[in-house]
Amino acid sequence: MLETKLADKPRFSDRVGLLAGAGRFPFHFADAAREQGIEVVCVGVRDHVDPALRDHVDRYYEVGLGKLGGAIRCFKGEAITWAVMAGKIHKVMMFSPMPLLRMLPDWRTIRWWLARKGSDNKDDTLLLSIIREFQKDGIEFASALEVCPELLADVGTFTRRQPTESQARDIAFGWTLAREMGRLDVGQSVVVKNAAAIAIEAIEGTDRAIARAGQLCRAGGFTVVKVAKPLQDMRFDVPTVGVQTIVGMAKAGGSVLAIEAHRTILIDREETIQLANRHGIAIVSLTGEEAAKTDPMVA
Repeated sequence: MLETKLADKPRFSDRVGLLAGAGRFPFHFADAAREQGIEVVCVGVRDHVDPALRDHVDRYYEVGLGKLGGAIRCFKGEAITWAVMAGKIHKVMMFSPMPLLRMLPDWRTIRWWLARKGSDNKDDTLLLSIIREFQKDGIEFASALEVCPELLADVGTFTRRQPTESQARDIAFGWTLAREMGRLDVGQSVVVKNAAAIAIEAIEGTDRAIARAGQLCRAGGFTVVKVAKPLQDMRFDVPTVGVQTIVGMAKAGGSVLAIEAHRTILIDREETIQLANRHGIAIVSLTGEEAAKTDPMVA
């Protein structure tokens, strides 16, 4: 079952497992949890997690991407009953040559994969299936944001520069596209200019979609819109932007980053905003209702 709302307070008070992928989000979660007196037992996904995370948690393990059984054993060995997911997992590895040989899955992963034969491989389908596998061993998943809700962007324009009138219309246009892509569980981001779609994120992720937009729109000045799915499960795959997003936009020629308020993680907020100001990029966080106000198709 999807969990589309955050709990009022963390459902764990003393110990929690952290299943960590790439990026800065695992660091922010671990630091916030320990500040609140919560012991963090981390299982990092090898070739994704930053090994420096070991200095931010109480216990640290690493397992390969195909080691579902190994991850479960690590948590069970530490008597973990509640866990969270944080960080990016690069699904593109599934489509590399001979993926089974690259990942060397354990027997638990092989049985899990065969049992779900015939299912699609959308993000929600995969991640909910993985959560159910952990549940078989008495491990429940909560949202990492229960510990650090302050990472969610509030409403407002965060930068000195604001979107122009035409860019505001592009935000509304892109918002509709991005919401539909989210409903289909294809991706979270679209890149638009002059009410035309330049790039739509799929398996490659937001950063590569932005880079592709820069190749297709040499004139630059495009808008990146990133929103949550209409039924976003807050336990995983919550839209996330940060310094890396702005670096990519600056290199590709992007001008505006529009994100969904209260449902998008803004990592390293001050550094991200300062970098955007340096490059003249506008960052605006708004609700769907606010985006629709600038849509000429909405009366």
